[in-house]
Amino acid sequence: MLQIDTWKRVLIWALVVAGLVLAAPNLFYNRVESHNDAVKAIEAQGSTAEREAQGSTAEREAQASVWPTWLPSDLVNLGLDLRGGAHLLAEVRLSDVYAARMEALWPEVRDVLRDARDEVGTIRLQPSDPGILRVRISNPDGMARALELVRGLAQPVVSLTGAGATDLQVAGDGSDIIVTLSEAEQRATDERTMQQSLEIIRRRIDEVGTREPTIQRQGSDRILIQVPGIGSAAELKEIIGTTAQLTFQPVVGRASSAGESAGVGNEVLPSLNEEGVFYILETAPVVTGEELVDAQPSYDQNGRPAVNFRFNPSGARKFGDYTAENIGSPFAIVLDDEVISAPVIQSHIPGGSGIITGNFDIAESTNLAVLLRAGALPAGMEFLEERTIGPELGQDSIDAGKLATGVAFAAVLIFMFLSYGLFGLFANVALILNIGLIMGILSAIGATLTLPGIAGIVLTVGMAVDANVLIFERIREEIKSARGPARAIELGYSKALSAIVDANITTVITAIILYVMGSGPVRGFAITLGIGIVTSVFTAIWVTRLLIVMWFERRRPKTLEI
Repeated sequence: MLQIDTWKRVLIWALVVAGLVLAAPNLFYNRVESHNDAVKAIEAQGSTAEREAQGSTAEREAQASVWPTWLPSDLVNLGLDLRGGAHLLAEVRLSDVYAARMEALWPEVRDVLRDARDEVGTIRLQPSDPGILRVRISNPDGMARALELVRGLAQPVVSLTGAGATDLQVAGDGSDIIVTLSEAEQRATDERTMQQSLEIIRRRIDEVGTREPTIQRQGSDRILIQVPGIGSAAELKEIIGTTAQLTFQPVVGRASSAGESAGVGNEVLPSLNEEGVFYILETAPVVTGEELVDAQPSYDQNGRPAVNFRFNPSGARKFGDYTAENIGSPFAIVLDDEVISAPVIQSHIPGGSGIITGNFDIAESTNLAVLLRAGALPAGMEFLEERTIGPELGQDSIDAGKLATGVAFAAVLIFMFLSYGLFGLFANVALILNIGLIMGILSAIGATLTLPGIAGIVLTVGMAVDANVLIFERIREEIKSARGPARAIELGYSKALSAIVDANITTVITAIILYVMGSGPVRGFAITLGIGIVTSVFTAIWVTRLLIVMWFERRRPKTLEI
């Protein structure tokens, strides 16, 4: 019998209504987007007192009220080619990490050799290429002992591919000890550096409130960054390119110019706030920004903007030990190779907390806190490619996509109605609902729609009626076999089901392969195609069948005109 249980009918219509409700906010895109931005801004400002202090409470609450809070507010995010924005391709200088590791290793090597000075003699750091630590001992006869001590500093490589290997490669060259990272450690370091860079870039971009950025690794040492809605590539570079590398370094003395010789193991850095002032600092820092766990904008004792910071237990211990042992000595707070402060240690500073003061305004102190919270980039970046896509071009892409979708949609609707009459009308209703379901699912999962994604939707419009064509043709064949209308409809759906499933499973497999193997625009196409196939099968098999059954129950026709 041609019938559908009541609970199935309720479930089908519930799914359709849920999809349409989720898709509805996209019909009021600008209004809902303003509402979402205002809600996020209000939440970020915290308490009512803090919002009133910033003077923008009324305006933001007015923007938040333009869309009811009880309605869904998730939108399909527009990609770079639809909204406009900035595109960057950056290369991470992995060699910078090797050099930093060797610089940080020097104090440990010095201390372990100093304990064996009777055997190895005096110890001197020698100039060397980045990523290589060269140490000269005055007693070559103690080389074997020196190599043994330095090799004792090696640690196991923390990676699955480097199991059993150590991180340091130590060799002797005459009176010199040469220390480098082992190949296994370099591979592990490269992987950690890329993952850390990806995460830090993502946190920095998210902090400034941009929408749905694309941040993904390309090759062994490159990162693709696409941020819709940002003004220019230069603005994006400013956000990403600021390394925010905070270090606390011992002060050796002052220099008259940047070109003055600092000696091996030292460097000359300019003062950020005092023009023409240069400091000679030890290269190896006491504490680095990697051990920073929090940074918040605040005010100093004079009411000027500043930044409070706090270290993790390891950093707090090192910071506390250094201040306890060097009371009366200056130390430098260095940010991105500029000395922002060089105070004299007045007393032991336990607890790992402190304050950074300088000639900041409120915006600068807030931005500095954001950069420090996001963390320091582990290595420098070189931007190989940069593009800015204007919002006008993005709007042109949207208009072209709408036109293509509209033409394809209208052509399919007309074809189905002319070919199958009333049954074609049922298929057209299902096709309209199918588009709504696609947009609802994309909104629910927070997907980003790009031009290739629109192409996937256009393709889905054409493919969505394939299942209906198969079903209707099977019904025609059953009618020619002198079947009754009810039996013809029932057999038409049951016999067409295997062909529908086979055809759509192969398309879904193709979409999965495109998603797994592809990147960027290819994935956008694969997502919309895959979702479209699933929704089109649902609407073709269940929604059109339900519409036909409801019509058949009311009219009870003796013949079918397909």
